[in-house]
Amino acid sequence: MTNGTVNQSKSPLEILIIGAGFAGLGMGITLKKAGITSFKIYEKANNLGGTWHHNTYPGCGCDVPSFLYSYSFAPKSDWTRDYPKQKEILTYLEDCAEEYEITRHIHLNTEISEAVFNEKETIWNVSTSSGEQLQANIVISACGQLNNPKIANIKGRETFQGTQFHSARWNHNYDFNGKTVGVIGTGASAVQFLPVIAQQVKKLIVFHRSANWVIPKSDRQLTEFDHWLFRTFPFLMTLYRWSVYLYFESLLVTINLQKDGIAGKIAAIWLNNYRESRVKDERLKEVLRPKEPVLCKRFLLSSNYYETLQLPNVEVIDQPIDKITENAIATTDGKEHEIDALIWATGFQSTKFLSSLKIVGPHQKSLHETWENGPQAYKGIVVPDFPNFFMLYGPNTNLGSNSIVFMLECQANYIRSCIEMMQEQGITNLKVKPETNTEFNEKLQESAEKTVWMNNCSSWYKNEDGKLTNNWPYSSVRYWFATRKADRNDFICS
Repeated sequence: MTNGTVNQSKSPLEILIIGAGFAGLGMGITLKKAGITSFKIYEKANNLGGTWHHNTYPGCGCDVPSFLYSYSFAPKSDWTRDYPKQKEILTYLEDCAEEYEITRHIHLNTEISEAVFNEKETIWNVSTSSGEQLQANIVISACGQLNNPKIANIKGRETFQGTQFHSARWNHNYDFNGKTVGVIGTGASAVQFLPVIAQQVKKLIVFHRSANWVIPKSDRQLTEFDHWLFRTFPFLMTLYRWSVYLYFESLLVTINLQKDGIAGKIAAIWLNNYRESRVKDERLKEVLRPKEPVLCKRFLLSSNYYETLQLPNVEVIDQPIDKITENAIATTDGKEHEIDALIWATGFQSTKFLSSLKIVGPHQKSLHETWENGPQAYKGIVVPDFPNFFMLYGPNTNLGSNSIVFMLECQANYIRSCIEMMQEQGITNLKVKPETNTEFNEKLQESAEKTVWMNNCSSWYKNEDGKLTNNWPYSSVRYWFATRKADRNDFICS
């Protein structure tokens, strides 16, 4: 290898990337910048963008500021606001794909359903849902953690005669005017679309199970002067990005990673005062009071959520749901709440990694069977007994605060270094050592026990057994350090 370019005297490795969201596009760009062009990206949707293609509900946006929720190698000086909306993020990704000439590598409307490793030929045999057969030396999953919508298993849901849909599969043809709409779920998506549809419906009934910590969102609209300043003096944009990063990193270190830290208690006092100042109804104050520590589960960013729940046409029901009937939702207190439409804001199957994809290793054992006690991977990227298989946004790589794009870039650079090592040293079969993976994850789970996420609260960060499967229990700086470059000593190579 010379100057970061792959030694072209060896045949290039064929690389198959699954998914064309932030992770898949970033992986493709990282490879291309390193001179590796023998890759293809397969996307099941009819456009790139991943979650920013699928989630189009009213008010959909990001809860990380735009200057940090973007690639470090592709800064954008003209974001319209501090927290970008879905359409602007999707446009940014499309522009990046064009700028780095990634679009010609992307195959849309192609869903990968299975990948089986042929040990004799050291190659992955890959199948699509339409029956097409593909082959690749290396398979990289860029499917993400939040891509399979979850519908709560409530009795009678299939009997409902009105319109129903998940927030991640929004029905834009439905006319909310004059309708009574029920919403199950009050998480990150709900706090964004509730203020919008509350202005359209006759009545909005919110079925509230547990209260979240809500942080006010200062979503400033950026001016032409801001754009000129960042465009003319790029170092100011870099400084601003770093300031935002350090702010979120401080939250991660002082609150997320401290199970009973003083910073979390101080934050709770401030947020309780904020809620008390916004909510006037005493019953609603009690309903909206979180029972868990700050950031034990995902915090919500909104400056109009509390106000929306107090509108005259909005009713908050805190009684548990008993069943769903043909035209109503019945609660355990015996009341039936008639509705015309039902919106599921119940999140995603976050702990079931790669649930729609069957990955089979050399010994005919699937990845899901390997993960029967909970998903885990070395650095969240590689799994023993699955050669030449890598993951982006794999187990324990999510952050309770800060930008996932930072983590994705770390992972893409690590995978790139693995591929370069294989190419340079003539390695055709690369798999992490089982003992390396075991030691890494044992230490990770020990550290996880010290974090706020392991308090007695339910969240999408943990599986049914209470194991932390999604979040990284250290600082993001530590993750960057751990993924700077692949170490051959961590792998079994042949």
